[in-house]
Amino acid sequence: MTLPNQLTVLRIILTPVFLYFFLSDNPLFIQTSLTIYIVAALTDWYDGWLARKFNYITEWGKFWDPLADKILTSVVFIGFVIVKLLPLWMVLLIIFRDFSVTLLRVYADSRGYSFRTTYYAKWKTMLQMIFLYYLLILYVAKNTIEIYNQYQSVIDLLLNKDIVYFVMLIITIITVHSGITYLLLNKSLIKQLFNETDKLV
Repeated sequence: MTLPNQLTVLRIILTPVFLYFFLSDNPLFIQTSLTIYIVAALTDWYDGWLARKFNYITEWGKFWDPLADKILTSVVFIGFVIVKLLPLWMVLLIIFRDFSVTLLRVYADSRGYSFRTTYYAKWKTMLQMIFLYYLLILYVAKNTIEIYNQYQSVIDLLLNKDIVYFVMLIITIITVHSGITYLLLNKSLIKQLFNETDKLV
């Protein structure tokens, strides 16, 4: 197993570890969850860089690397649902969109097809990441007594339910719309892919 693949496995392993620490009642564990998430996110960047630079590209990695990213992101979103910061229906829409598109793209790659992507989809991913870091940092700050006592009014304002709901709604709309745009952009290729699948069956 190549180093990038090992990093992908590490990211998958760190995902439930993050959730365990994040949902803890222990402030120190909650603080540690942010570090775990940052390490997991860095493995995504580093394994991609290694794969491109040293051509460590394997079929296993092409399948699991994008799935590991979606698993990590989805679990973080679910964590915020559990602590009642995000509405479940929005998170479910995001998870459904991201996994549907990712699995479709992975399947297409396995059949020798390459789907066209857009900067819109990349911006969508970046917005999700920024928002998750925003929530994580503020949630950790709220659960760190020294910080919360000093900046309580600012933290409470930035974690205001109406503000969080509005931003999450925008991200959900962008995520779903980018998925529809992606499917429309590749509709001919998708049709060809499934026609070939029907013949194989």
